Amino acid sequence: MFAFALFFYFVLMVAVAAIFFLPTARARAVATVSGAWRSFTSNWRRARHGAARTSTASVRAAGTAGADAVQFLVRRRLMLSGAVVLLAIPVLLSVVLRSGKTVFYEDAARDTDEKVEALLRGEQLVPPPALPPEVFATAEVEQVRPLTKEGSRNWDVLDPDFRARLLLVYKVMKDKHGYDLALLEGYRSPERQAKLAALGEHVTRAKANQSYHQHGLAADNAFYRNGKLVITEKDPWAMEGYRLYGEVAESLGLVWGGRWSFKDYGHVEYRKPGFKLPRD
Repeated sequence: MFAFALFFYFVLMVAVAAIFFLPTARARAVATVSGAWRSFTSNWRRARHGAARTSTASVRAAGTAGADAVQFLVRRRLMLSGAVVLLAIPVLLSVVLRSGKTVFYEDAARDTDEKVEALLRGEQLVPPPALPPEVFATAEVEQVRPLTKEGSRNWDVLDPDFRARLLLVYKVMKDKHGYDLALLEGYRSPERQAKLAALGEHVTRAKANQSYHQHGLAADNAFYRNGKLVITEKDPWAMEGYRLYGEVAESLGLVWGGRWSFKDYGHVEYRKPGFKLPRD
């Protein structure tokens, strides 16, 4: 039934394309429709003078129009058949090669990342080893992200769905792009959120209980290279890493802070289905 419907759809699309792009077909279609309409209106006017005769004339007119359409299709059968075959090949191949799962044209170019498939299959990843505390207390880190040394880097208190996606981001960035990521801060208490907000909008624009951090659904991350955190936006290597990081995170259903007007390149959060962030 599905195959028949699909075939009918492509035949219909070919017919429509022929009407739009072939002058002869368009003229024949217009003439057929115009003739049928004239016959209908003429027969309608004559209806008062004899329903039986009108019915016969209508049937005859419809039969003539149908015969003309059939003759046109017969004469153009090779062209129409070729068009149907060309249009049907990608769909048929997708059905055969993907075990019956039909992929339409707008989806055909999207290659599903194997890492995403692994996530959907429930691959269990573990957090990377904890870094020495002094790594998060350098002058460079303090300048870019104040009070980072006080942040929580406990993976266990993150939402499980978010944690799985974030760990997969770490894995893809390492395996595919060669970047090591480090968690600067995950869960953040309302009190700490208020403390950071008091430092100014250049640090955060979210007040207490207005951030996904308070629900274990957000994390700030940076790159780790040669024993140091690299988070400055002035480093071309880091900026390329942030671009890739954003692409990977978004491909796994996360929101990347690098898209915001207030750029937060290391931030990602998970807009978990069914969860609504409270707003004061």
